[in-house]
Amino acid sequence: MDSDMSRRVVAEFFGTFWLVLGGCGAAVLAAGFPNLGIGFLGVAFAFGLTVLTMAYAVGHISGGHVTPAVTLGLWSAGRCANKHVLPYIVAQVIGAIIAAVVLWVIASGKPGWVAGSFAANGYGDLSPGKYGLGSCFVDEVVMTFFFLLIIIGTTSRGAATGFAGIPIGLALTLIHLVSIPVTNTSVNPARSTGPALFAGGEYIGQLWLFWVAPIIGAVIAGLVSRWMYEYEKIRDTIVVEERRVTP
Repeated sequence: MDSDMSRRVVAEFFGTFWLVLGGCGAAVLAAGFPNLGIGFLGVAFAFGLTVLTMAYAVGHISGGHVTPAVTLGLWSAGRCANKHVLPYIVAQVIGAIIAAVVLWVIASGKPGWVAGSFAANGYGDLSPGKYGLGSCFVDEVVMTFFFLLIIIGTTSRGAATGFAGIPIGLALTLIHLVSIPVTNTSVNPARSTGPALFAGGEYIGQLWLFWVAPIIGAVIAGLVSRWMYEYEKIRDTIVVEERRVTP
């Protein structure tokens, strides 16, 4: 693996690690803290802040995807090189799993702590609001679609790209404010995978939805963006990408 790819993969690992530790950590450790819990609002902002901070910390290295859905959505839009797709996704999933391990170690230090759902995603009986499979599927597809549309739009030429991390972070906050009661909000297959492995049982059995639905929404958004934004803008992005990574 060349040095540029190594830097990109490490950036995606840390970005996804921070998202899972910060977002899921807020849900597990602080959301229901006796009398002073941060609730849904606090968890939503925690997820948004993780993306906002990592957009500026690693965005200039790897693009700051931190989710397989974004990687595949940008790929479908012509904004992610083929050779980056698999390494990015592997790094993201590993980062999410290790973050879940760290969160488990921290949370289990409290006497009498019970893991429960461990911030995992679910539908039906595992949905926070007991929403059915159909509702949860539509929710994840639509929320991921708009997340990608915002990412692509705010990072396209002509937009104020230096400030793109702000609307992207706020978009993820809004997504969580709407959909935490429905699925506990995924829009990120890696984020779903880490906690599900520790919640176990039915959460693992339902994990497929939180891979399939976000990827469908992301890919549709990528394809739509090819029509919405001028081809030259997408082509220029690829050219810059190729020039930067060529030895």
